[in-house]
Amino acid sequence: MTLFDPRHPASAVSAPAPAQAPDAGPAAALPPLPASGAPARRQTGSTASLVLLIVGIIVLAFVFLAVIGYLVLGLGPAAVVICAILALIPLTVVITAITVIDRWEPEPRPALWFAFLWGAAASVAIALIVDLGVQVIVATASDGQATTSDLWSSVIQAPVVEESAKAAGVLLLVIVFRRQFDGPVDGLVYGATVAAGFAFTENILYFGQSLIESGGVGLGFTFVLRGIMSPFAHVMFTACTGVALGFAVRQKHWFAAVAVFLLGLVLAMGLHALWNGSTFLVEGLDGYFLLYFVVQVPLFVLAIVFVVLLRRSERRLTHARLSEYAAAGWFSPAEVEMLSTGAGRRAARRWARTLPGNGEPAMRAFTRDATRLAFVRQRMLAGRSTAAPRQDEAALLESLLADRLALAGASGGHPLT
Repeated sequence: MTLFDPRHPASAVSAPAPAQAPDAGPAAALPPLPASGAPARRQTGSTASLVLLIVGIIVLAFVFLAVIGYLVLGLGPAAVVICAILALIPLTVVITAITVIDRWEPEPRPALWFAFLWGAAASVAIALIVDLGVQVIVATASDGQATTSDLWSSVIQAPVVEESAKAAGVLLLVIVFRRQFDGPVDGLVYGATVAAGFAFTENILYFGQSLIESGGVGLGFTFVLRGIMSPFAHVMFTACTGVALGFAVRQKHWFAAVAVFLLGLVLAMGLHALWNGSTFLVEGLDGYFLLYFVVQVPLFVLAIVFVVLLRRSERRLTHARLSEYAAAGWFSPAEVEMLSTGAGRRAARRWARTLPGNGEPAMRAFTRDATRLAFVRQRMLAGRSTAAPRQDEAALLESLLADRLALAGASGGHPLT
């Protein structure tokens, strides 16, 4: 496997004459390979989008502080601190799983922070405000004598309000950070991150209520149910919406995109309602555990299988799109195999770590830029032949040439094996 021949550094910026690109219409036209030279690296992201994200993160941080203040008023500062520490345990497990899923084409960190804070702050605030509004309306209509039933709150109100609030955060990311939102895996990552934030704050609330009402025994039982047996529940629900949005952005017609998004949102609400409603269908712990292993565990296993299939699809897409650039001379066949397989990427990183120069960061940049290029081309082939994807393509191709120069300078004659 050879990234380029380190004995001939010129090959890092010059390749064989491009072959005829596949004829797939104007969107598929591949730019010619430059003869030589090292172009300057250009930024591929949108500065305006990044600024909006940073502003959003700051606003959401204040909202999160307000939500924590509300919890402190209701539970007390000691209970909030204890329960927040406990809530970090399932959160760490979930974030680790999301990071593994996001490893192939990592999302920008500001976007992930926005997603987490939207779930932990905005979604929770919306759910609390709506719940308060519903209680006020019901009490007013019944002269203060009635409240909403637990069945209504758990099976109807919570799924509809909470999933809609979480979906709004993912939708905002699609709108503001559209050039970084490429498909269902991106949607899954953002949806899961929003859900992780929501579950973190909700766990603090439920843990705190159990601690106050039943002491350490009640807290331990609630932690087992929420923190050990079902840490991925909210993630599984909202991931449906995120994946649907990922498929929606690949649709050529807006009404098809809206239909796919709504289908995912309804599925998220349905799974949430099924999960909450299952507790009303059984009596006692024996019935709950039976339903858990018969219904909820199989759903989780299906979700894992679906994620694995999405990851494989992402790798196949990378291989297919980079092969088209290879046909035009931008990559060698060996590089395509290296960039589109996990084993190839690991081998490249091992080789880069042996270089006397700054090889590993250059290899990471080369891999990242090539993967982004594959997904940008996919957007173009899907019918989005607007100026933005073409600008991203040109900037990424320039960045790849700069990455090659950096690797050539770091290699010092050490071949990739």
